[in-house]
Amino acid sequence: MLLKKQKSRPVVKVGVVVVAAGSSRRMGGVDKQDILLNNIPVVVRSIEPFSWFQEVEEIVVVCREEFMPQMLFYTEEFGLQKIKAIIKGGSTRQQSVMAGIQALAPDTQFYAIHDGARPFVTGDVIANCIAESVRWGAATAAVPTKDTIKIAGADGFIEATPPRESLFLTQTPQIFEAALYRRAVEEAQRQGLEFTDDCQLVENLGHKVRLSRGSYFNIKITTPEDMPVAQAIAQALDENT
Repeated sequence: MLLKKQKSRPVVKVGVVVVAAGSSRRMGGVDKQDILLNNIPVVVRSIEPFSWFQEVEEIVVVCREEFMPQMLFYTEEFGLQKIKAIIKGGSTRQQSVMAGIQALAPDTQFYAIHDGARPFVTGDVIANCIAESVRWGAATAAVPTKDTIKIAGADGFIEATPPRESLFLTQTPQIFEAALYRRAVEEAQRQGLEFTDDCQLVENLGHKVRLSRGSYFNIKITTPEDMPVAQAIAQALDENT
């Protein structure tokens, strides 16, 4: 429906948690996961590529309670057979991810965490991230930043300009060895910390996270300004499949 299937040999057991529990406040209250891109909902595009992989046995979708019936409809309408559960999210991203992980099978070896509002993840990006996480224990899709980044001081003036070649934009999926991720969550809870990025959990534990090759198409829909770009990407990708 979206992209050609990727051939993949089952090596590890990967459980996917798709996080779609945000408030969509920056979208003006419009549920971004429910937006149609070329007649396909954003959340369906975000989920479908993971189902192509033999390594992926289960997918859990974490969303707002009021969206659960719609998500069940999409599961049946689009034949998303690997979705094991649709569950209610928590009050923070960290809590939502943990709720999803707890719904996965206990023998899951790697957790792949993906934003429900990243509808253009490709099979190549997923395959790269799985391979890097198996090798290093933790990996995230990422792309080099194209812009010069400035660090601002509290007074609103530029404080520093870090070298651009060392800066990357992190994306999802972010994939972690299961026991490592659970230890990272336990440590964050012990310290009373809440992170908005799953890599930060593992970094806080002192474990390095590998940057895996992402894609500039792998955008996250966050504000209304993202929609024209998303529509254009959807049109281009669908025309080439």
